[in-house]
Amino acid sequence: MFYLANYQFSFGVHRNRNIIFIRFPKNQELITDLKNYTKYVKYSSTYKMWYTPYSTYFCNLFQLPIQNYQGKQLLQYIDAINQEQLTLYIQELRLRAYSENTIRTYTIEFAQLLYFIKDEPIENVTPQQLRSYLLYCFKVLGISENQMHSRLNALKFYFEKVLKQPSFFFDIPRPKKPSKLPKILSQQDVIKLFEVTDNLKHLMILKLCYGLGLRVSEIVNIKITDIDSKTMMVHIQAAKGKKDRYVPLPNSILDELREYYSTYKPQLYLFEGIYNSAYAIRSAQAVFKNALKKAKINKPIGIHGLRHSYATHLLEYGTDMSFIQKLLGHNNIKTTQIYAKITNTFLSKVISPLDELNSKK
Repeated sequence: MFYLANYQFSFGVHRNRNIIFIRFPKNQELITDLKNYTKYVKYSSTYKMWYTPYSTYFCNLFQLPIQNYQGKQLLQYIDAINQEQLTLYIQELRLRAYSENTIRTYTIEFAQLLYFIKDEPIENVTPQQLRSYLLYCFKVLGISENQMHSRLNALKFYFEKVLKQPSFFFDIPRPKKPSKLPKILSQQDVIKLFEVTDNLKHLMILKLCYGLGLRVSEIVNIKITDIDSKTMMVHIQAAKGKKDRYVPLPNSILDELREYYSTYKPQLYLFEGIYNSAYAIRSAQAVFKNALKKAKINKPIGIHGLRHSYATHLLEYGTDMSFIQKLLGHNNIKTTQIYAKITNTFLSKVISPLDELNSKK
């Protein structure tokens, strides 16, 4: 029987690859237990230790923190005077249980300022200096309004949560976000995508993205145990904002899903990549892009467009807006209401004044 308490884990590099070292007393029973627990464990003659490749899958398997960024790589670009503050910043994010994606994004954005100010202590930066830095980001670096909001959120976290200066950002304005409508595919385009996708695994990814209205991060993190074929529900766990929700599983996909499971035999995640880890987000995005190309759909749209299309088509079928909000996991109904601006059902009922004039001739 494998017990985590019998082993010690540490991150390292072996033959130019990130790995997880596994230390334990020399004992054949412990070796056997480890090999039974995961078949991907190997022994290093150089280090006289067992190890596995580094991946999200193995971090979850051994209950280790996911290293989505390397602290040492960031620190080498930051002056020594501010390295401690960067470490405190990351610790504060972890203590507040922010998601790994948020920690990675905030840390990188905060590190940009630390790199910019060089040997100036970050604690001494004034609101005026910060305004100058943000103007530099806009005028010289040319970053977008959306990225500026992300950078502001990261910096705001440091000054208000780490340094406890809640009034620091009082006089610093936020750029107005552009009001863009989501990009969607027509039902005919969605059918084309499915028809040109021959690989069963890729087809299931696309069909579930559309049929469940999922974010790409949600589709790759579905576990086999999240799917209940008796109730025809799928449990979406720890989605955006660490919220759980249930979405109905389409009846039309059940047989294909069973065929997929029988063919690929996934172990933990419904869609798995190398070493049984969760399928990579970039791989799922590439599946969508390749399908677009094969279907000859020339639209500047990403895989998230399937989620937008799901919501828009539900609205066109007459589904209540508040129900769509729950299916998508939106906090605010206003986020869901944007689909009313693009649905053909409402737009097709609009009669142009020009048509009215012509009808009176």
